[in-house]
Amino acid sequence: MVYTISGIRFPVIPSLQNSTTIRGVADRRPSSSSHSFLLNKKNYSSLSRTSLYAKFSRDSETKSSTIAESDKVLIPEDQDDSASVTDQLENPDITTEDAQNLEDLTMKDGNKYNLDEAASSFREVGDAKGSVVSSSLVDVNTDAQVKKTSVHSDKKVKIDKPKIIPPPGTGQKIYEIDPFLEAHRQHLDFRYGQYKKIREEIDKYEGGLDAFSRGYEKLGFTRSATGITYREWAPGAKSAALVGDFNNWNPNADVMTRDDFGVWEIFLPNNADGSPPIPHGSRVKIHMDTPSGIKDSISAWIKFSVQAPGEIPYNGIYYDPPEEEKYVFKHPQPKRPDSIRIYEAHIGMSSPEPKINTYANFRDDVLPRIKKLGYNAVQIMAIQEHSYYASFGYHVTNFFAPSSRFGTPEDLKSLIDRAHELGLLVLMDIVHSHASNNTLDGLNMFDGTDGHYFHPGSRGYHWMWDSRLFNYGSWEVLRYLLSNARWWLDEYKFDGFRFDGVTSMMYTHHGLQVAFTGNYNEYFGFATDVEAVVYLMLVNDLIHGLFPEAVSIGEDVSGMPTFCLPTQDGGIGFNYRLHMAVADKWIELLKKKDEDWRMGDIVHTLTNRRWLENCVVYAESHDQALVGDKTLAFWLMDKDMYDFMALDRPSTPLIDRGIALHKMIRLITMGLGGEGYLNFMGNEFGHPEWIDFPRGDQHLPNGKVVPGNNNSFDKCRRRFDLGDADYLRYRGMQEFDRAMQHLEERYHHQYISRKNEGDKVIIFERDNLVFVFNFHWTNSYSDYKVGCLKPGKYKIVLDSDDALFGGFNRISHTAEYFTSEGWYDDRPRSFLVYAPCRTAVVYALADAESEPVELSVGIESEPVELSVGVESEPVQQSVEVEP
Repeated sequence: MVYTISGIRFPVIPSLQNSTTIRGVADRRPSSSSHSFLLNKKNYSSLSRTSLYAKFSRDSETKSSTIAESDKVLIPEDQDDSASVTDQLENPDITTEDAQNLEDLTMKDGNKYNLDEAASSFREVGDAKGSVVSSSLVDVNTDAQVKKTSVHSDKKVKIDKPKIIPPPGTGQKIYEIDPFLEAHRQHLDFRYGQYKKIREEIDKYEGGLDAFSRGYEKLGFTRSATGITYREWAPGAKSAALVGDFNNWNPNADVMTRDDFGVWEIFLPNNADGSPPIPHGSRVKIHMDTPSGIKDSISAWIKFSVQAPGEIPYNGIYYDPPEEEKYVFKHPQPKRPDSIRIYEAHIGMSSPEPKINTYANFRDDVLPRIKKLGYNAVQIMAIQEHSYYASFGYHVTNFFAPSSRFGTPEDLKSLIDRAHELGLLVLMDIVHSHASNNTLDGLNMFDGTDGHYFHPGSRGYHWMWDSRLFNYGSWEVLRYLLSNARWWLDEYKFDGFRFDGVTSMMYTHHGLQVAFTGNYNEYFGFATDVEAVVYLMLVNDLIHGLFPEAVSIGEDVSGMPTFCLPTQDGGIGFNYRLHMAVADKWIELLKKKDEDWRMGDIVHTLTNRRWLENCVVYAESHDQALVGDKTLAFWLMDKDMYDFMALDRPSTPLIDRGIALHKMIRLITMGLGGEGYLNFMGNEFGHPEWIDFPRGDQHLPNGKVVPGNNNSFDKCRRRFDLGDADYLRYRGMQEFDRAMQHLEERYHHQYISRKNEGDKVIIFERDNLVFVFNFHWTNSYSDYKVGCLKPGKYKIVLDSDDALFGGFNRISHTAEYFTSEGWYDDRPRSFLVYAPCRTAVVYALADAESEPVELSVGIESEPVELSVGVESEPVQQSVEVEP
């Protein structure tokens, strides 16, 4: 639930939906009671506290830190779990026998760790000095599935068997896959050597990639039975103190201590009555004396932040709800599908109403729609907190915090769990390529220095995006970003990521003003940022090692070779590359006359991808929907969309052409363009409006004014009602997209038999399906010969000219097509069809499709008939599961 106060959307936890009072924040340093952004708390007395300093060794410069044995409590297998854990947490002075260093314990066969043996002997549960990692017991288990048993419980702690992140391989298989890479062996071997070196150092000094990627269990705020520990890496700061509502923002009350590696720390014991020293939902910041002056910063590891009424910068929130208010996941995560079909979505603009939508509304209203349309994954944008809404979520300020505009972290977890119940993967559009340049509520100049998390000087600044660029060669930046990826997979159960701006990461020129031609010298030279590529290899190791079913997609426009090959083989390790060239090709063609379209050019663009490297393709994404650009529907139909989309009035030639080509473009893109498919929400039915975020006038330093839109939400929404309206032509386009998604689910392998420039015809096969596209603007062909592999009877299973899809019904769906022997278009058989102009028709081998195609949409609705079966009668969808 979200309350609106003075125009500011302000999230509260679900249990307070009926609260009648929410206290505003006028003074950031109140003189009296602690204030909670989520709960109305009683006054907490200000206690004098001492810092319990515990070593947390790391070296951001030399990368040669060690883990102190005193930081770990290792409990022998034969010792009682609950008693030892409880004693250790309640009595920090109680220690177990000295144990060998974890590195020595688990090292076998060179650099390979035997974590199974380590786990069978010992279990790490906390910090011997009392600064326990968190209230949830920490285990070497990489899934962090240790049950959240109370430290006072007599129940035994469940210890799951750890997963193993495979060690680096030889990195040589890439040369077998692509012999042309031999000419660049020096660069590639150097890259792989750097990757292996970092992996070895992480193993040696951090206990492995598993432990290294759990930085959020040490840094930021961690809760124990005895109090709260706060740690922050800020080597540039001269002094630091923790301030917030809990201590009336007094910078002298809770002064922090610094270790040799720039990590500031403080331990706050519980209050006398046993309550936590910092109330859940209250504001917190770190107060620092820095080289650039005194400043208050939001913790880099903050888990939640909100914008207070009347304020512009965000406030860091100490987020630790009571156990009874934490969301508990109920449904297992789906397995990764063979062919992924992604529905790209933005929570805030997912309502038909001009407002910022919520996680809860998206869960209840949009997820069932996605399932019904036939997609098997939803990719959610703008999850990481971003203070500027119009950045589309790409100028991240708080990397570990889900955006509070849409609700609470528990609301987001509920959304993801509901998606899993529907069988949908949930992918996160994660931003590790750059960060907001905000200094008040972001990472920029966090400790008062220019080169803290980012490269100093011009290398650390993206002039086009006006944002900061990470220093991927920094040890602590690696910890931060790897832990960030792990956090979203562990805590929120995301099923994978779409990494934004990967091209910008991989090259020092960031892909700006560079035209990639495919020449290998463009990929392997001094312009390549090897440190960034090594980070991508590490994060893919982490994802695939700890979460084998997770999906990693990289947004790369350059075509970097080895991008989607395993890291063990020398690749970068992504599952998919986002195939961005296809959308650009369609825009290029739509600027031309129909007769200038080249079938060979279309096929080449759709199939021009590297062997063994999977791609997610799209005809258009959110990029084309933004103001200043045009969607395919707008390119095709322009202003006629406003006046001639109603079925009760005559169409126009522009509308007829637009609807026909809109369907054909999407089908051939999905059919030929890649191993996965993506669509931005609303584009499936040709959404008539662009996206324009609410914004005011912008006053530039030179005195010029860039006009805004009066902070209007009118163009920042999705009119799903248009696609559902049976009296509008949008409905037919939506129904076609749904039929297309359901049909694609079962057919994968492809063979192109024809691309005829004179006829403007493209024909290809996918398993038992034959696709026939006639792009000619006037010519229809009778008895058109179509080559095929398999003999037998074919029937129509999808027809873009079907009246249900806004077509003209020029093809009989009762007709049967029998093959004849004899080679044609390099196929051993053929059959004859009628191919009307501007149509796409899919034929299926009837013997293989003797049963109708059943479209189970998984939501409660009226049955919808889709002519996608092989029977002469339309197929009725199954609607068995209630939302």
